[in-house]
Amino acid sequence: MRRKVRALLVALVSSLVAVLPGAPAVAGTVSDYSEFPYPATTYSEPYRGQFHFSSQSGWMNDPNGLVYANGLYHFYYQHNPHGLAWDTMHWGHATSPDLVHWTQKPIALEPGVHPGTLFSGGGVVDKANTSGLKTGALDPIVVFANTNGVSVYYSNDNGQTFQAYDKGRKQIEIPNESRDPKVFWDAAHRRWAMVVWSDQGGNGVNIYTSKNLLDWTFASRYSAPWLFECPDMFQLPLDGRTGQQRWVLTSASSQYVVGSFDGTTFRTDWSGPQQMDLGTTHAGGSFYAAQTFNDVPDGRTVQMAWQGGNRGSTWTGNATFPAALGLVSTPDGPRITRTPVAELSSLASETRSWKNQTVNAARSDNLFAGVKADTYEITAQFDVKGASAGRFGFDLHARSDGSADRSVVYDIAAQTLQGKPLKPENGKVELRMLVDRGQLEVFADGGKYSLSDNADFDSAADSQGIRLFADGGKVKLDSASFTRLNTSWGTSQSTLAGNLKGPWHAAGGSWSDVSGGKRVSTGGDGFYISASSGADAVYQGDITLDTARAAGLTFRAGTSGAGYTANIDTSGVVKLWRPGKDIAAHSTPITAGRTYHLKVQTDGPRIRVWLDNGSEPVIDATDTAYTSGLFGVNAYDGTATVQNLNTGSAGFTAFPAGRWTPRGGTWTVTPAGLRGNSAQDGFYLSDRSGGDFTYEGDLSVTNGTAAGLTFRAGADGVGYTANIDTNGTVKLWRPGRDIASHTTPVVEGRTYHLKVRTDGSRIRVWLGDGADPVIDATDSAYTEGLFGVNGFAAHTLAQNLTVS
Repeated sequence: MRRKVRALLVALVSSLVAVLPGAPAVAGTVSDYSEFPYPATTYSEPYRGQFHFSSQSGWMNDPNGLVYANGLYHFYYQHNPHGLAWDTMHWGHATSPDLVHWTQKPIALEPGVHPGTLFSGGGVVDKANTSGLKTGALDPIVVFANTNGVSVYYSNDNGQTFQAYDKGRKQIEIPNESRDPKVFWDAAHRRWAMVVWSDQGGNGVNIYTSKNLLDWTFASRYSAPWLFECPDMFQLPLDGRTGQQRWVLTSASSQYVVGSFDGTTFRTDWSGPQQMDLGTTHAGGSFYAAQTFNDVPDGRTVQMAWQGGNRGSTWTGNATFPAALGLVSTPDGPRITRTPVAELSSLASETRSWKNQTVNAARSDNLFAGVKADTYEITAQFDVKGASAGRFGFDLHARSDGSADRSVVYDIAAQTLQGKPLKPENGKVELRMLVDRGQLEVFADGGKYSLSDNADFDSAADSQGIRLFADGGKVKLDSASFTRLNTSWGTSQSTLAGNLKGPWHAAGGSWSDVSGGKRVSTGGDGFYISASSGADAVYQGDITLDTARAAGLTFRAGTSGAGYTANIDTSGVVKLWRPGKDIAAHSTPITAGRTYHLKVQTDGPRIRVWLDNGSEPVIDATDTAYTSGLFGVNAYDGTATVQNLNTGSAGFTAFPAGRWTPRGGTWTVTPAGLRGNSAQDGFYLSDRSGGDFTYEGDLSVTNGTAAGLTFRAGADGVGYTANIDTNGTVKLWRPGRDIASHTTPVVEGRTYHLKVRTDGSRIRVWLGDGADPVIDATDSAYTEGLFGVNGFAAHTLAQNLTVS
């Protein structure tokens, strides 16, 4: 949020300044990026929108970096996770498959971890890799933020983690006060463009262009007194004709002009702006800082805005329901239309309709008398040509004493809806209302009329009435419909990573989100079951025991969890069991607080289990009780955490070895490879050793300092390590001594191939496909030892390790 409006926002929420329940998160270090978890919620609190997005907890304001990437809509937003008022800005994150069902995700950009002022900004999907930032199979998400200039941040894991490009240095320097960069693809000129608000001689936007998202050229400036904060710029086809594209430039307060853009300069012949939404369009009001999504797959232009008036016990602010924008011709010129996205229908349950009725003030009956509802949609068309009523409309969340929480009223003489101009069209007034627990959105005139509002609706059973009324006469109702809308929450997982489909359900135990995945507390057996099922499959995941006696992977199960489970047990075994029978067991030490990786492969009655990335199964058994069923997890008698639950063979690819063992840090396995997280030095060691060899692999520092190949090491990791360091070196070191280094840029998030060759005391290190080593050194401290990987003050990724 911006300095000029900060005082206003703090004043608006002064009564809500509070610490959120539970221990507050601590910002500023890579090892705890990103801050999590939030306090648990079922999203059922009073005034919490059931189909409007709000942050799981904390303060939210401007939408940021809205994109459709790699199969999901990503909604980032300005966020304070530590309290209910504006304060140090983070970028919150949520995802949705359909713009309706949102899942809270961990924080995307965090102060102290990501440099710069993390105020509002835009985002794009770099499908053609114009930036060269892509390192894997997924298209990079590239976002832009900072003040008085623009910094670039990018993600190669579909928005889970972000790196700061060029250490966060501003790629655009702006000497004036500036903020809120919005970036878009200019297809006609095959390059990127950006609009940034600045106060250079007054309100306006600077326009920049770029071929690669990294190097930007100033193109022009468009100045206008109304153009303050959070600009957006996009194309819309006039009257739906693809050959009649127009450019639209908007401000935070939803004012806009329509014009043209030649690749460098925006022009309009409008003398002043129009208003897109008729709510309270100031910071903290009911419609502010709207942004459109980039890369919506069907070509729609979809918009969401901040509604600051929604407040609860653990959150402040929400987003408007996504609306598709259009541009239509009118006698006064082109005008924007806003229409709720069609995906809203996925929440519909009960529907009722009426036709050709008369609403009469003299009559006591109410067409909607039999309807009781909390969250719903109403559409209605009235014929006002012969109406004798002065006003008509709906009382929402009405009670038997005649009171209601909100009324939507059309004044026939004034030709206003909610006090805002709305002329009848051919004598008809058509309106549409979305009613949520804390939100009311009203649309009319084909979407040219849009009014977003916050309202504290009482959800008590005796306050869920709807009254259709007319004052002082009668009016004809051509048609009306009521549709009950169900909640959109709870269909996916927030911190539990993997490819299993939801919704999930618990069958015993209490399951909650934590930074490391899904945590359970259970007295006996507790199961957490997905909606994914299979017969023959490879299924793997990470299991951490806290106080639980056992936890593991459940498969071929019913909804109650009855099926097979392969678990780790603190009695010192890996066990394969089903209800009533222990099928097979493997004795091995199991320690509480350590993360173990389990993999199961089923082939008909044959079931094999691998532990900690060993190349040979520790269990190879047969059983015919269950042939197919659901995938899930299990824990027994205590607390445990599960993470990275995936079907498919992708995972950590490495040389043949027995069990791998962590020595410092946390090590987990995803389809992309082995992930490490360590505040200082952390090692993950195989049981394979060697003296002279060639050892190579792919390494990446997701965030932080260094990742490397460790060799000739003891069981504690003490030995040699060749690493990549984001301070700009490839380094060969052992405890107490940096043996040699080579200066070269090392970029967070980029994958580097390292190769090490040892010949007695001679140690050579190659980077990438280079023919010559970048390090050629001698050291005689260690002659033989274990192979492994290392991370230092970083989140790291290792993959494709080979020894020859």
